[in-house]
Amino acid sequence: MRWWRTVRVRLVVSYLVVVAAGAITLIVVASLVAPSFFDRHMAGMGQGMMSMMAGVEAELDAAFSASLRQAMVVGVLVSLGVAFVVAWVVARRIIRPLERVRTATRRLADGNYRVKVPLPVEEEIRALAIDVNSLAASLEDTEQKRLQLIGDLSHELRTPLSAIEGYMEGLIDGVIPAEPETFASVAEEAARLKRLASDLSALSRIQEGASPGSRVEVDLGSLSRSVASRLRPQYDDQQVELTVDVPVLPVTGDPDRLTQVIVNLLGNALSHTPPGGKVEVSGSRIDNQVNLSVRDTGHGIDTDDLPYIFDRFYRADPSIPGGSGIGLTIARAIARDHRGDVSAGSEGPGTGATFTLLLPAR
Repeated sequence: MRWWRTVRVRLVVSYLVVVAAGAITLIVVASLVAPSFFDRHMAGMGQGMMSMMAGVEAELDAAFSASLRQAMVVGVLVSLGVAFVVAWVVARRIIRPLERVRTATRRLADGNYRVKVPLPVEEEIRALAIDVNSLAASLEDTEQKRLQLIGDLSHELRTPLSAIEGYMEGLIDGVIPAEPETFASVAEEAARLKRLASDLSALSRIQEGASPGSRVEVDLGSLSRSVASRLRPQYDDQQVELTVDVPVLPVTGDPDRLTQVIVNLLGNALSHTPPGGKVEVSGSRIDNQVNLSVRDTGHGIDTDDLPYIFDRFYRADPSIPGGSGIGLTIARAIARDHRGDVSAGSEGPGTGATFTLLLPAR
């Protein structure tokens, strides 16, 4: 009985049931009403005519009823035949785009994300086809990002691993002396690997919402001054001036995560600001939004690079040393997890850059 579950068969049967119900209703009503109409018509005829036809009235009544029934049966059979043909054609027209959607979903399941479903005329099925095409495009974009992530991650891992391998081979062959400086270099590359793994783990948890953290009242001004105090020795070591002028900016969020956002923004500014430069941290509140800006006088960002500056492992200038390459990605992910965002702006290379954390005010 699996054939009975198909939409095509059910559509055809539904049409036939409708036609049959109408035909049966017509037969019953005609059988009940037609004799009375016939008798009334005969009664309206002249008295003389009635006396002449008194003997044949019963025969006329019986012949009329039989003819009417036969005509009704023939009409019902013809109606059912025509209804079956029309229903089959209509059902096939409706099922054909659904079968195309089904074929497309099977190809999507097999990993063919370039499949496109032709858009039919019917609005409901057209909306379904549009949704399937959107799903295919999203899956293709996700697959491209996954492949790109694997390639970027392989590139990021290859550099420190190659350095560690070179140091180890040099130590084994005796080419590189076993001195504290050598072991410090190996430890630095190992720390870089550890930092990369930690950042990737943090980004994964944030994007998946696995660890939402505690949401309490937080003062971004106090957090900014605390982070600046921790990072000031690094700024002094690279001869970069750091100033903080942030008023009280109350928001609701996870203090640890918001601290990480500020650390990432200040660390990014330090990486791209040469000695003698300056980094300014400022903040303000406009209506129901809090803004925390980190502006540097460093290398700046080209206009073509701005749309990709928050992508994983993206570096506008690979020659500039930096962290794991996902610090800004993590910062934006945390901000969006707090119903905010992080934006970047620059007038071009050599003009510095400004990164702004936007959060809803408490």
